[in-house]
Amino acid sequence: MEKEMHLLFLCTGNSCRSQMAEGWARVLGGRGLEVQSAGIESHGKNPRAIAVMAEVGIDISTQASTQLTDAMLEWADYVVTVCGHADEHCPALPSATRKEHWPLNDPAKASGSEQHIMAVFRASRDDIKRRVEDLLHRLQQEATS
Repeated sequence: MEKEMHLLFLCTGNSCRSQMAEGWARVLGGRGLEVQSAGIESHGKNPRAIAVMAEVGIDISTQASTQLTDAMLEWADYVVTVCGHADEHCPALPSATRKEHWPLNDPAKASGSEQHIMAVFRASRDDIKRRVEDLLHRLQQEATS
């Protein structure tokens, strides 16, 4: 991106979906993109999310699980809510801030065998990657037009 863009992914607990989205955006975004993730609450990081991202060579273990602050909202040019709860409870955004909602299922709610749960996490990781790629492509198109 030519112009600097501040992208914020927002979830309920900033433990899984928003963490994976932040990791993908950091790797795929390139120069000019700064990325953060936050939660309406802070639940800590989900070890399965860290594991499935590591499988594709992305280390999200050093990302912080943070609670949303007013400063983050002021910082963000673009906010993506990745769950219904965060979308419903997202505070009012500054007028210039754009917002998009991705209704992602929570892989942390998967049940069954460990093999099945990890398959759900992998599917979520791959879905988030596609969405991040699409978002970054759209933002790049806007920046160059």
